[in-house]
Amino acid sequence: MKIPLSTRLLACCSFVDPGDIVADIGCDHGYLGIHLLKSSIAKSIIAADVNEQPLQSAMRNAIKFGVKNKMTFYLSNGVGSIPRDFTCMVCAGMGADTMISILDAAPWLKDGRYRLILQCQSRRPELRKYLYDSGYRILRETLAQDGKFIYPVMEVIYAPAEPLPPGGYHITPALLESGSPLLPDFYQRVKSGIETTVTGLRRSGSEKLPEFEAILKELNEMEPMIYAHRQ
Repeated sequence: MKIPLSTRLLACCSFVDPGDIVADIGCDHGYLGIHLLKSSIAKSIIAADVNEQPLQSAMRNAIKFGVKNKMTFYLSNGVGSIPRDFTCMVCAGMGADTMISILDAAPWLKDGRYRLILQCQSRRPELRKYLYDSGYRILRETLAQDGKFIYPVMEVIYAPAEPLPPGGYHITPALLESGSPLLPDFYQRVKSGIETTVTGLRRSGSEKLPEFEAILKELNEMEPMIYAHRQ
């Protein structure tokens, strides 16, 4: 049986190391964990969801694919009610506010033994800034496309570092180094959004205009690096 896993979740799986004990937070149907087990990547899976219905669905799918003995299931708001003996945490398909609330409620994640794999749906620059302000660092970042949408996926550890420049929270150094073939298209979408914001701020005379003009300048300066991968 084929596991119906989206491209963005497969990208999350690509950052999981062989032998990891994975906490899948917001596991939904459980397919990410099932794929990691069926592919002999993860050692075991802690599947958690804040709602009972998706958790029951994940349990049924684990039985269907024959991996229930390597999965444990927890009704949990974030990581609040799960064991702490995992090595890698995956949060996928959530907005920045939800991810930030999960991390704020678990300061014990600020430990080098944990790796966080985050696939954020909204307000990604705010999430990235929160991570650096909180002592986390983005080790790797890649892109995945599902339909017309392009999703960044980040691998994060607790390792306090210098903050990024403002533009770096929109296109990170890790993303520049990724060599992803989707990077030029993603870059254009990000830059277009900032250009639209700048135009609106100029019309309104907002005091935030200099901030966004500086971000746009940084993004323009990145352009040669973005397109170097296409040569």
